[in-house]
Amino acid sequence: MDMKKVCEEYYQTVYGYLITITGGNYDLAEELTQETFYRAIKNAGKFRGDCKMSTWLCQIAKFGFYQHLDKKNRRKEVSMDTAIEQAAEQQLEKEYISNEQKLEIYKKIQQLESPTKDVLMLRLSGELSFREIGEILGKTENWARVTFYRGKQMLGKELGKDE
Repeated sequence: MDMKKVCEEYYQTVYGYLITITGGNYDLAEELTQETFYRAIKNAGKFRGDCKMSTWLCQIAKFGFYQHLDKKNRRKEVSMDTAIEQAAEQQLEKEYISNEQKLEIYKKIQQLESPTKDVLMLRLSGELSFREIGEILGKTENWARVTFYRGKQMLGKELGKDE
């Protein structure tokens, strides 16, 4: 197989394909086209002829593009100060949202009727097991589980209405 002839014949096809999948990034398409033909020359003996030469080359190009994306996504270079700052901002935002959600949940719990409210508060605030909750309220562990599950269902409906 004359690889020089293959390169000349299929260069525009591969380059056009890469322009398409890179979203019009001509520089990246050029770089990946060169990489594609380098790999094709290196692996010319592996071409079995099961498909058209253009298909084989475009598969190599697509693989190269995916490798480029993997590398790009793995190595986003950010300074350490920027990374720490971004992490701190995200953490503060999560804590604020989390606290707001907790406040809303506890307000809704207080509106529920007694054994359900008690079970939810003991489970969420006291972090007690269902067995312990059952003992405290003079009921069974299974009763505590069922009551907690039903209470969660009621809360879900209530919180869903507000959104």
